[in-house]
Amino acid sequence: MDSISRSKASQKVTLVGAVIDFLLSVLKIVVGFIGNSGALIADGIHSFSDLLSDWVVWYAAKHAGEEPDAEHPYGHERFETAATLGLSIFLAIIGTGIIFDAAQRLSDTGQISYAPWLLAVAALSIVSKEALYWYTVIVAKKVKSNMLKANAWHHRSDAFSSVVVLVGIYGAANGYFYLDSIAAIIVGLMIVFIAWKLGIDATKELVDTSIDAEDIARLRAALSEIQGVNSVHSLRTRRNGHKISADVHVQVNPFLSVSEGHIISVSVERVAQNCVEGLSDVTVHIDPEDDDDENTPYEDLPERAQARRILQQALKLEHCDYEIERTQLHYLDGKILVDFFLSLDCLQTVDAQEINNQLSSIVGQLPGFGEVKVYFG
Repeated sequence: MDSISRSKASQKVTLVGAVIDFLLSVLKIVVGFIGNSGALIADGIHSFSDLLSDWVVWYAAKHAGEEPDAEHPYGHERFETAATLGLSIFLAIIGTGIIFDAAQRLSDTGQISYAPWLLAVAALSIVSKEALYWYTVIVAKKVKSNMLKANAWHHRSDAFSSVVVLVGIYGAANGYFYLDSIAAIIVGLMIVFIAWKLGIDATKELVDTSIDAEDIARLRAALSEIQGVNSVHSLRTRRNGHKISADVHVQVNPFLSVSEGHIISVSVERVAQNCVEGLSDVTVHIDPEDDDDENTPYEDLPERAQARRILQQALKLEHCDYEIERTQLHYLDGKILVDFFLSLDCLQTVDAQEINNQLSSIVGQLPGFGEVKVYFG
């Protein structure tokens, strides 16, 4: 599903939930005050928190579907993550407030009124929120949105809390007045628990927590089987909203052409995306040797332009004036290996072995340089 369709589907299910949450919150709070039920009032506040969370989810879904731009080159998926974290903090505050209020009411319980109305509103809430849960979770699976899944469980938590409220009101109506406050405390604890779970998941994503170890092992094995890949190392993954990103170093034959190395990287990217669901961005680093060691042996070696100047100066000082058509450098084993490509005209006056020995002798005296190979053609 493309980003625009995904965003529209997310906004639609969130808007439906917001309308129902608004109606339920007003109904619960009004009837709760009339009937003197702290539990139903707490449940109404919970529904009102759902309404605010629906707005946050709608806003995040709208922006998360936008295409990458100059300020957000990796896309806007983290809007979902940030919204989930903000939602968890808000829920924790709401839940804590409900617990403290209900605890105070325990010492000053009062008789409830209009019990049938209170029970009917609680039952309506259970049915409505459970239906919203299933509607939202189906859309969440379709668009692969953790944020919508979180909001779906928020709907279900309201259904569970309404069950507790229903029991509490029923008990209070039969003379056990403290049950109404206990039900409110349980609702508050449920809200805090959900907030903690949502916050932990969002925080893991914001700090770039890796995907499951089993998925990484399967991915590493799949990449190792690609023809041309000698080894796989420095494999890292992270979640970015509903997407997954990865970067990996693959070691190949050090004497491959640049174009062949590129083709191998394309194969690595394709296999990785087929191996892990949701993996959308793969950065492949082609290595001629294993560079996993932090002590890189190339820090003091000259780069290509400087290395060529060093070679030219050394050859000039030794009065070596062969017609060198091309020079190829290989940074391997902590040294610079040199390939000289000479014209066939050089062999008319000098033996090939003599040229090779002379060039090897000159280059061998230079610090940081290693083996020399000479090609004619």
